[in-house]
Parts: sequence; structure tokens; C-alpha cells
Amino acid sequence: MVMEEGLLLARHQNDRDDLRITACVILSTFVAVCSSFSYGCASGYTSGAETAIMEELDLSIAQFSAFGSFMNVGGAVGALFSGQMAVILGRRRTLWVCDFFCIFGWLSIAFAKDVLWLDLGRISLGIGVGLISYVVPVYIAEITPKHVRGAFTVSNQLLQNSGISLIYFVGTLINWRVLAIIGVVPCFIQVIGIYFIPESPRWLAKIGSGKEVESSLHRLRGKDVDVSGEAAEILVMTKMVEEDSKSSFCDMFQKKYRRTLLVGIGLMLTQQLSGASGITYYSNAIFRKSGFPETLGSMIFGVFVIPKALMGVILVDKWGRRPLLLASAIGMSIGSFLIGVSFALQERNLLPELTPIFIFVNILVYFGCYAIGIGGLPWLIMSEIFPINIKVSAGTIVALTSWTSGSFVTYAFNFMFEWSPQGTFYIFGVLGVLSMVFIWMFVPETNGQSLEELQVLLTGTT
Repeated sequence: MVMEEGLLLARHQNDRDDLRITACVILSTFVAVCSSFSYGCASGYTSGAETAIMEELDLSIAQFSAFGSFMNVGGAVGALFSGQMAVILGRRRTLWVCDFFCIFGWLSIAFAKDVLWLDLGRISLGIGVGLISYVVPVYIAEITPKHVRGAFTVSNQLLQNSGISLIYFVGTLINWRVLAIIGVVPCFIQVIGIYFIPESPRWLAKIGSGKEVESSLHRLRGKDVDVSGEAAEILVMTKMVEEDSKSSFCDMFQKKYRRTLLVGIGLMLTQQLSGASGITYYSNAIFRKSGFPETLGSMIFGVFVIPKALMGVILVDKWGRRPLLLASAIGMSIGSFLIGVSFALQERNLLPELTPIFIFVNILVYFGCYAIGIGGLPWLIMSEIFPINIKVSAGTIVALTSWTSGSFVTYAFNFMFEWSPQGTFYIFGVLGVLSMVFIWMFVPETNGQSLEELQVLLTGTT
């Protein structure tokens, strides 16, 4: 009871200064999402560089499909160690490790003379982005005030989309090796920037550094702000969960955590089985099959995606997570079905002059809806719903789910598309409908609540 009263008192005391956004929060978020930009470049790279790489290195479709999917294989490896590494090394040092793998990966691709170095670079890049996909949203969620936590964390997805857009826009215009050099630049910026940002106060509380918690919060909230209330809330809740659990791997399977684990895994499957990674990696192949000009399609796509992702950043704390997820799933499902219908019309030689435009427009609809919701919100919600004592194990399982399912979709997409373009998108449309049902039934609204309040709400920890 004493702890509960202290937690409630800390919450009320903290509310007055909660609306403040400092330059340090903005800088810390910017530095963190530099790696997200590199992640986006990696996601779009295979589409922009496909033709040139296959011709120069004489790759078959199977070899290039393997090259594309190897980032997801590496991502699964990175995901296995992401949570534990973020706890042992801290969020900032883990970002440095991400940069090491990404820099090695990009340079290996840029100077590759054969498929071996190409694949090795892609796997290394995958390990880096596998770590990024966990630590970046967690770090941002842990340093930002609750009223802007959604927007700041979803900026992770905005920068990913910006990286994809850049590669799509210039990918058909410049050499594939130069594209790889572009991808490495944000990593070098982050390596330097990490020196100037604070560690997560919640990680500091986890390792028992009470004084450093307040020091970190002062940098994040302002030196003239009384952070004692927020520090007390973080320290009290951290102590409560440590007393409540021994933090073993099996803890996350306790009954009180089952809902959060189901939501985390389910949202990652929703994101990956929608087919977005496969379409992103091989969009130029889709444009070719539809008869739409590749260069024009890539450029328009590159310009289109960023405003939609920016819309998600603006709306996530105004509308909430659930409405955006539902709207996103509905739009993606409709877009998938309409792409499938358009390919069916093309196969029957109906409206031959219009079907390429129909396909392209519906790809824009699909990705616009993906960018505002399902593209980034699963990682935001993952960073919010797990309490500190299971964040490592649960976060690792969730990230691993994302990367392994993404690897399957990425590798299978080319073969599915060769089998039946319309059938491929009908499958994605059906999975989109199932996603809507899952979101409606299981996903909670997390908007406007502190991470400690969410833990009480979702797990009943008191």
C-alpha cells in the first residue's frame, strides 16, 4: 500500500511538467532514428538496385530472392540478442553495436565483387537492423513525455519510410554501389550523436542507479524542472516489478502477461503477413509486371509515402493507436483486393490501357494506409505494453516473430508473384481482414498513459 500511494502521489506531482518538450528530447530522438533511416534504405535497396545487381553480378532470380531475404535472416539473429543486449549494455551502447553491423554490411555490399560478399553484407545489415527494430522504439518511448510518446516513437517509422523513399527516388538513377554508400551515412552521424544524448532513465532505474535517473531526467525535462515525482514513479514501479518477479524467461508466460504477449506477437504477424516487406523489396518487379514505368513509379512512390507517414506521426496521439490500426488494416485489405482484381483484368486483357494505372494507384493506397498505422504502430505498442521485468524476454520473442515471418514473406514473394499476381494479393487481402478482427478484439488503447500506468492496467500489478 505504501508503494501504491507513493506511485499515485508521484503521478500527480509529475503531471504539471509533463507537457514540456525539450531540445534534448528532440536531439535524442533524432540521433536514435538516424539508424531507422538506414533501416529504410536497406528495406528499399533491393527494389532500386535489383536490375543492376542481377546484371553486373549475373545473379539468378533465386539468388537475388535469397539476397533480399538475408536481411530478414540477419534480423532474426539480431532480434534474438536485442533485448538482452539493451539490458546489459544499455540503450545507447546497443545503438553503437547496431552501427557497427550496419556500417560493415553497407560497405560489404558497396564493394562486393561476388554474391558471397553481397550476401554477407546483407546478413550483417540484417543483424544491425534487427537490433535497431527493438532498441530504437524502446529508447524513444522511455525518454519522452507520455502526451507525445506516440508521435516521437512513430517518428521511427517516419524515418524508415524516408529512407525507403530516398532509395526509390534515386535508385533507378544512380549506381547500386553508390546507393549502399548513401545508406551508411546515417550510421556515422549516429555514432557521433550518441555521445551527446542521455541514457534511458528507466534502464538506469533497472540497474539501480537512482541518482543517475534524476540526472538523466533533468537533461530530458529541463534543469529547472522538478523531476523528483517522475523519478519516484519510475523507481517505485521498477522496485515493485522486481519484487513481484525473479525476471526469468518463463515469467512472460504467467497468466497476467498473456494478453500483452498475445498483442505483441499478433501485431508483428499482422505487420509482416500483410505482405508489405515483400512488396517493398520487389516493387519494381510489380511495376514491370503491371506495365507501369519503373522509374516513374519509383519516383512517385518515393514522394508519396513520406506525407502519409507524417500523417501517422500527427494523428497517433490525437486519434489513438486502435483507430489508426483499424483504419490502416481496412485500407491495406481494400488495396490488396483491388490490386488482385486489376491483375485479373490484365490477365484477361480487359481495360489494358487502364489496368497499369489501377495497379499503381492501389499500391499507393496500400502503402499509404500501411505508413499511417501498421507500418510503425506495432513497434510503438510493443515498447509500451511490456513491464520492465519481462521487456527483454518478451521484446526478444516479439522481434524474433517479426523477423522470421518477414523472412518467409520476403523469400516467398517472388515465387508467389510468379505463380499468380492476383492470387498473391488476394491472399494478402484475406490476411488483412483477419488483422482487422484481431485488432478489434485484442489490442488495447495505450494513448495518454505513462508506461507505469499501462503496466497496472494491463497486468494488474499494484
